[in-house]
Amino acid sequence: MTRPLRFQNTTRSQMDFNEVFDYIYRFMKKQTMGNYKLMLGTDSQVHPHATVFITGIVIQRLGAGVWACFRKEIVPRQMHVLGERISYETSLTEEIANLFTEEKKSQLIDVVLPHIYKGASFTIEGHIDIGAGERNRTRI
Repeated sequence: MTRPLRFQNTTRSQMDFNEVFDYIYRFMKKQTMGNYKLMLGTDSQVHPHATVFITGIVIQRLGAGVWACFRKEIVPRQMHVLGERISYETSLTEEIANLFTEEKKSQLIDVVLPHIYKGASFTIEGHIDIGAGERNRTRI
């Protein structure tokens, strides 16, 4: 059985993915000449009795605002092994990315497609929490 995925932001809670997609679509339709970046990513934090994972979905109209939401998943144990946490973060990000089916991606692309020769654009990015800095533990 698949668990229900619920998202929230500062103005809404308990959104399903179809509602999230609708918000993204309407955000883009407001300004079809925009340069859009759809960003997905997960981060985690270890707490005394659990590890909390937050997965974010952000649609950015470069230079002209964003709409964002997130979902929280709690694993009822401490996950101290960094590789395990990064792997789980990546799988949660991939899970959300897979909800953007070819049909849904085409709907978003179709918003800007008539304007690409005038400078409009749309990209999708999956962010993985791996750093390159000397003091960053994830660089290894």
